[in-house]
Amino acid sequence: MNVMMIRPTVKTESVDELEAAVEKMFAAIEQAKPEGVRYASCKLADGVTFVVLLALDDGIDNPLLAVPEFREFQENLRKWIIEPPLPDQLTVLGSYRLF
Repeated sequence: MNVMMIRPTVKTESVDELEAAVEKMFAAIEQAKPEGVRYASCKLADGVTFVVLLALDDGIDNPLLAVPEFREFQENLRKWIIEPPLPDQLTVLGSYRLF
């Protein structure tokens, strides 16, 4: 399993727009029901830092790329964030129903 964590920091004035886009994107993902992927977006207490977790089953390409709202979100992300986040590859040592 391939697990990544991304921590973007969003411009204060863009938080509401980003959150609305996240809601739209996740509604589309729920409707599409892609297989082999687990995906979550969380906001930290500071209100501008987000944590995104993406887990892909071994041997598959990211099926979220087939969801137009996901691609639209990725394209718009550049205008909402302060700087490009660096993805971190995670090694899962233990998990209960998360990965």
